[in-house]
Amino acid sequence: MIKLLVSAILLLTIGSCKNVTDKISSKQPEQESLKLWYSQPADANVKDNPNAWKDDPEWLKALPLGNGSLGVMVFGDVNHERIQLNEESMWSGSPDENNNPEAFAAQAKIRQLLFEGKFKEATELTNKTQICIGKGTGHGNGSKVPFGSFQTLGDLWIDYGKHTSYENYYRELDLVDAIVRVSYLQDGVNFKREVFTSNPDQILVVRFTADKPGQISFSCTMNRPERYNTYTEDMQLIMTGTLSDGKGGGGLNYMARLKAVNKNGTSKYQDSILIVENADEVTLFLSASTDYVLDYPDYKGRDYKMLTKQYLDKAIAKSYDELIDAHMKDYQQYFERVMLDITPNDITDMPTDERVIDFKKSKSDPHLTELMFQYGRYLLIASSRPGTLPANLQGIWSNKIQTPWNGDYHTDVNVEMNYWHSEVSNLSEMHLPLFDLIESIAEPGAKTAEIQYHLDGWVVHPVTNVWGYTSPGEKASWGLHSGGGAWICSHIGEHYAFTGDRKFLRRMYPVLESSVRFYMGWLVENPETGKLVSGPAVSPENTFVAPDGSHSQISMGPAHDQQVIWQLFEDYIMASKELDMENEFTQLVVAAQDRLAENQIGSDGRLMEWAEEFPEAEPGHRHISHLFALHPGSQINMNTTPDLMRAARKSLDYRIANGGGHTGWSAAWLISQYARLHLGDKAKESLNTVLAKSTSPNLFGQHPPFQMDANFGATAGIAEMLLQSHQGEIHLLPALPADWNEGSVKGLCARGGFEISMKWEAGELVSASVYSKNRNTAKLRYRDKIISLEAKKGKEFTFYLEDFER
Repeated sequence: MIKLLVSAILLLTIGSCKNVTDKISSKQPEQESLKLWYSQPADANVKDNPNAWKDDPEWLKALPLGNGSLGVMVFGDVNHERIQLNEESMWSGSPDENNNPEAFAAQAKIRQLLFEGKFKEATELTNKTQICIGKGTGHGNGSKVPFGSFQTLGDLWIDYGKHTSYENYYRELDLVDAIVRVSYLQDGVNFKREVFTSNPDQILVVRFTADKPGQISFSCTMNRPERYNTYTEDMQLIMTGTLSDGKGGGGLNYMARLKAVNKNGTSKYQDSILIVENADEVTLFLSASTDYVLDYPDYKGRDYKMLTKQYLDKAIAKSYDELIDAHMKDYQQYFERVMLDITPNDITDMPTDERVIDFKKSKSDPHLTELMFQYGRYLLIASSRPGTLPANLQGIWSNKIQTPWNGDYHTDVNVEMNYWHSEVSNLSEMHLPLFDLIESIAEPGAKTAEIQYHLDGWVVHPVTNVWGYTSPGEKASWGLHSGGGAWICSHIGEHYAFTGDRKFLRRMYPVLESSVRFYMGWLVENPETGKLVSGPAVSPENTFVAPDGSHSQISMGPAHDQQVIWQLFEDYIMASKELDMENEFTQLVVAAQDRLAENQIGSDGRLMEWAEEFPEAEPGHRHISHLFALHPGSQINMNTTPDLMRAARKSLDYRIANGGGHTGWSAAWLISQYARLHLGDKAKESLNTVLAKSTSPNLFGQHPPFQMDANFGATAGIAEMLLQSHQGEIHLLPALPADWNEGSVKGLCARGGFEISMKWEAGELVSASVYSKNRNTAKLRYRDKIISLEAKKGKEFTFYLEDFER
């Protein structure tokens, strides 16, 4: 049973912050501990499986690099190296018309049938009328239809022309500096490589060195599975092409340029090959771009040929030291903000792939947890930078032409999960590309709202892409998730809560208000209860057994829709107050929020997923959408809704007991859900599930197949175990598991504009420091004690356990 804590409030009068020397002292992990390292290469000679839904085991051993726009996977093979390439906007497809003008006419009838309990008839009519026209998403295989697919840019192949053996092999990805290093001994020569993708210089850099002169010789080619032409021009190797627009014509144009700069030896470009011979040292430079622009309705206009030339010319004019220094300075300004240490001093080091295998048996490896936490931060920095597209289902990495689920943006949990950790793990800037995407879909979403529903405002359903797709999917069972706009807009309020950035809030306010206007028109009154409900609607991808025995997904007022709409209204009301923009419409929203159908507890004590107590067709379903209000929302919380918290726990326990949490992202979500319930050991069990069942040799998450959201969700969950601030107070160590008996964390962020650092021993808080970015009051909670703080901007305060015990 969950007990609501009764606070004992301790008021402190604090005139100035403690001396900086009083700041938390903690053991800084050795830099090498934040490395993914291996004693064997990934085999570059194994061909990829052309099946989009089958992972390639060797690719999942390669190491990812990214600068937000250019992503690569480094295999580290010795005789024949492969560096698989990605560019953020490498999408097939094109803008298309998928809104269904016949949908509106059937909606009133569908609602009537649902209110009358005629679910079979309502489902049949919904499936006939409330779907997109055209090909839609291609059922998740959209590379050849207008929806398109995120896909590989291609491969850079480096052939050394050797077949001899090697020894002393080592490769690593250092999370501290975002550099892949490879070293080995072959034919009496020690060879080394360094690979990084620079954001300041928008370039891939690959450096080859040897401890004997004239030992570096290789040939380079570039290719991809389709639609490319490779040639040499102006002492460069160039790959270019045009992707399919999904309508029988050409769509996006792309280009990659490669150049070698060598010390001694020779380099020559002939036909489609770059050849380097007898060099002492070689540096390869690769630039890539497309003509894509995130600008509805054309999405074209970038001068990709000129950009790739400029990036290359500027990079080769700099020394290697200048390039690597600029890269590290840029990257480390973000990465080094946060440190986590939960590893005992006597931890045994071992290759990362062996750690993953060993964890399946031991279920205990604090260092692997540290790596996973920081890896999620690393991957977001690598795949989502200000001015780029947001991280998609695969982040920025795919080796396929047809990426699973098109590598798109799923708004029914996945793209949101990608960014759950962005604020709390001190990467607020990486959150910004998501808001660019939200702004970009508001205009096509307004067309969808008008055509599909005859409503004002804008809407998006469970998927979108880089071409402004906002229509329902091909099947109503999953594609009628009209709550997608409300869910994705919750990130607007979250970003403001952490940053207090009024300029940002003012920028996003029209988008937020337009989304609210859609739902104000969408909601209807339940004739029995008088409450406002959403519908016809789904609880994302889940199915219930209706009273008439039919299996259905369509109902009125499922808990998920009610919760995300409540949160949208809450954020809009907050924003209106903050910006002094309250008016008559704001008051209508306040009244509508008060009339929303509320969360209900079933006869078995569980939180109800639907408005009626329907049995689930799949009790262990992977989605737990009716618990949005627990996390990432905050409508259900310890302070104000203890009964609903107990019901939420019963729902989670029941779902897991019946096989739930079996996909990587679903298990990752459970970490945060249990953390919100203050159940640290249960949260760690879910983290264990991610690490043991859904983690690849290179620590990429698995659905399966590969999906990036499990990585991001795991990082968010670990942070949620250590720090929470969604209830108007900063809660220190709210869900600390017994296994993390000793440790420290530095630089996590709390709502209100605070950075928090903590140290704990024997499962108890030792000290905590609070740095205020804004002038705000704060309440610090540890267990059942609260300290109130009047914080000044730019000041840091340190507290000790005894301060909470007064």
